Amino acid sequence: MSATTTILETNISDLRLIHRGKVRDVYQVNDQQYLLVATDRISAFDCVMPTPVPNKGKVLTQLSKFWFSRLGHLTNHHLINADFEKMPANIKQNLELDGRSMLVKKTKVFPVECVIRGYLAGSGWKDYKATGMICGHKLPEGLSEADKLPQPIFTPATKADTGHDENITELEFENIVGVETAQQLSSISLKLYQEAAEFALTRGIIIADTKFEFGLDEEGNILLIDEILTPDSSRFWSIENYQVGQSPPSFDKQFVRDYLETLDWEKQPPAPALPNEIVEATTKRYLEAFRLLTGKDLA
Repeated sequence: MSATTTILETNISDLRLIHRGKVRDVYQVNDQQYLLVATDRISAFDCVMPTPVPNKGKVLTQLSKFWFSRLGHLTNHHLINADFEKMPANIKQNLELDGRSMLVKKTKVFPVECVIRGYLAGSGWKDYKATGMICGHKLPEGLSEADKLPQPIFTPATKADTGHDENITELEFENIVGVETAQQLSSISLKLYQEAAEFALTRGIIIADTKFEFGLDEEGNILLIDEILTPDSSRFWSIENYQVGQSPPSFDKQFVRDYLETLDWEKQPPAPALPNEIVEATTKRYLEAFRLLTGKDLA
């Protein structure tokens, strides 16, 4: 692969910056459209690292494009175009945006995360050990870490701009978005996960869990938005390394978290710089996830 330009922050002079998140910079293109730019920022413990991870933003964008196309028959989504050559002229002037930008429909975002868990991991494993339940779902006794659940479960969470997302019950979820909408979002999320998980298994990847976000367009239609089924929004495990009873290595930033846990750092800003070997290994994990799922190398 040729030399790669890393992007920590974008500044598009003739577009209005709407939001700068942990990873994405969001610009308003017109009254109906936004431009989502995935930078190479990486966050851990709610802190953005000062060191970029090469190709991370391109992986997130191109993998989302892949999934929007593959799963588009299940639900409407916000993606208009992720082909840089077809972007408006004022966007194409910014060559650094090539491969990491999505032109999307503007929506009113639901303030919730639609989390689907197919395996016992992360905070779900901690909750299960303590209560035998995850977000109100009673699970069989005797399960081990990384066990496949009898069936995927919907475990919603609040959507936090800063700090941690908080798990909530389905009743709390209904109170936030309404009963009918809650049923729709749950049903769509489960269908998306089930089809994606079945496909990923054929590519050597287990999707242990993932999260989806949704919004309403001007006509009141529910649209799948943001990124989908990427290493940032999902827990990907290699089938080759999967073993019940332990946390399998994943294609995501857990590698960075594990490194940070070895440091004398209070998990408060400013975050420490990442050494080259950690950055390179993280990039390798993101690129490998992309290659396995799409069947091709990142362009």
